[in-house]
Amino acid sequence: MQRENFNDLQAFIIVAREGSFTKAAAQLGVSQSALSHAIRGLETRLDIRLLTRTTRSVSPTEAGQRLLDTIGPRFEEIEAELAILSELKDKAVGNIRITTAEHAANYVLWPKLEKFLPLYPDIKVEINIDYGMTNIVAQRYDAGVRLGDQIEKDMIAVRLSPDMPIAVVASPAYFKKNPRPQTPHDLQEHNCINLRLPTYGSMLVWEFEKAGEKLHVRVEGQVIFNSTSPRLRSVLAGIGLTYLPLDMVEQHVAEGRLVQVLQDWCPVFPGYHLYYPSRRHSSSAFKLLVEALRHR
Repeated sequence: MQRENFNDLQAFIIVAREGSFTKAAAQLGVSQSALSHAIRGLETRLDIRLLTRTTRSVSPTEAGQRLLDTIGPRFEEIEAELAILSELKDKAVGNIRITTAEHAANYVLWPKLEKFLPLYPDIKVEINIDYGMTNIVAQRYDAGVRLGDQIEKDMIAVRLSPDMPIAVVASPAYFKKNPRPQTPHDLQEHNCINLRLPTYGSMLVWEFEKAGEKLHVRVEGQVIFNSTSPRLRSVLAGIGLTYLPLDMVEQHVAEGRLVQVLQDWCPVFPGYHLYYPSRRHSSSAFKLLVEALRHR
């Protein structure tokens, strides 16, 4: 049976249960003649009589009773599920999946999530660390977090952080044995702690800019990681220089554990944005999370 006949089935169920076209028509908000026409059409398509009509009452035939017993409970289940969904859209309940880079997860999302999550215990958030531009629709993510200049034009974007300065740092112990670089080109003579981008398999290119001049420097060193936190631990251990967001290292610089160099060359990247494909059908949980993460 085609989907357009489901309304006829629902009409049959109500007529059979009420035992009256008058009561069923009032419940459905249609005329008795329209309801009678719908039932006759259903009987014609099934090629079997479903209701016995008298001047005083309406009752199901044997076939009608069988159909009522079979599909009636299923329609009740559907109505119950639709009612639950209607309630859920107004409640802070649900699972939200987000793909992001490690730095954004640790320094942008988590400081806000640790305040948000205790307020909404029925909201579950899954964070997946990925350095590539994941297709959030194909991978069934609710949203992604990336730098502002990495987001496709057809996505809705919500700023989560201010613009992000970059820093090149090393430990004082490292600079006791090695001269401080004066230009980005000098980095090629240093032991640099690098990042392999897991999605693409290539090394992170260190970007610099000064007075309109842009440089892309490919560095080398003893150690390569595919995530951010180990690079910070390595630079604190005196292994070499590394290239990190300023907010990861500024406290270490202020307390003398790290030394910042090439400040006049280090770029400022656009801040992180939450992106997702559409405002349609956003749950209350998702809307609450977006507002909690929004940069103010």
